[in-house]
Amino acid sequence: MPICKKYIVAIALLISALSCKEKVKENESETSEKHPAISLEEYIYPIGQGLTPQCHAPTIDVSNGTLVASWFGGTEEKNNDVGIWVSRKIGDKWTTPVEVANGVEEDGIRYPSWNPVLFKPQNKPLILFYKVGPDPLYWWGMYKTSEDDGLSWSAPIKLADSILGPIKNRPVTLSNGDILSPSSTESETAGHKIHLERSVDFGKTWTKTAPLNDGKTFKAIQPAILDHGNDTIQLLSRTYQGAIGQNWSYDGGLSWSEMTATDLPNPDSGIDALTLKDGRHVLIYNPTTIESEDRVPLSVGLSQDGKTWKRVLDLEPLTATTDKKGEEYSYPTLIQNPDGMIHIVYTWNRKTVKHVVLDPEKL
Repeated sequence: MPICKKYIVAIALLISALSCKEKVKENESETSEKHPAISLEEYIYPIGQGLTPQCHAPTIDVSNGTLVASWFGGTEEKNNDVGIWVSRKIGDKWTTPVEVANGVEEDGIRYPSWNPVLFKPQNKPLILFYKVGPDPLYWWGMYKTSEDDGLSWSAPIKLADSILGPIKNRPVTLSNGDILSPSSTESETAGHKIHLERSVDFGKTWTKTAPLNDGKTFKAIQPAILDHGNDTIQLLSRTYQGAIGQNWSYDGGLSWSEMTATDLPNPDSGIDALTLKDGRHVLIYNPTTIESEDRVPLSVGLSQDGKTWKRVLDLEPLTATTDKKGEEYSYPTLIQNPDGMIHIVYTWNRKTVKHVVLDPEKL
């Protein structure tokens, strides 16, 4: 065979191999052996058919029986065309995503939108919190409400200047009715600090705690709340120190311990955690190191006490074709539906949002 033809054949085989690799990745959830707890895996919209080139930071909640998901999408994170998108699950299908919020100001200037958080207070409208601004150093908190389970939304409302709203993870409603919202700030001079915002009037007004870390020993953001009952609350936070950070309160969130490191690794990537109805705690996280910054695998941890965790399954496992630097499965959000099932959404390579349902009795 002439040399030039050999090169052509070799290039063709390489292209074919890369194409097959991508195909394996796109169909991985359909072909891999499932953990018995996984009852459903699906993409909210098909890969390659997104209305925006990228998507990230999904959130999910259930409103009067309707699953509602949201995320930010645009050409790329931090670009001014990034808006907040919503899809609802009707029957067994997700609706075509619709942009419901963006960062267009009255003077016509448009800023990027960030990190939506859906939250349904009991017997109140569904709330969509989000952030607007040039970057996390200078963004501000916004929200909209929906009276019809995410089909239509109110005009945007800006939160008070000192209030950012939940930064990534959902608020929780305490046994006394108070809403506790996990928040954080980022500063070039003061570092990255977490705090909590509290509402005693179903989200109409908010107060905030002082920072719960010094921003240097632990640079921490995006806390998640675990409610252990009897006024015991635990925060788990994303940090830049290679481990998930934790704080504890034993008086319903009025005072807090200093932040300490858990035994759980964290590669500077978002996490989420939830206390189940049976008292167990679930964590979704990337069990990798700060040195690697890998956002694969994406795993589920389970704990009885919030202190000792067992990694029980990988939602996105390492495979023979995994490109640890080129793939990203991150920014999970999880809820427990009234029927007991656990619903999880997360960023799938910034190409789509993946939705997974787990049966907690099989974890």
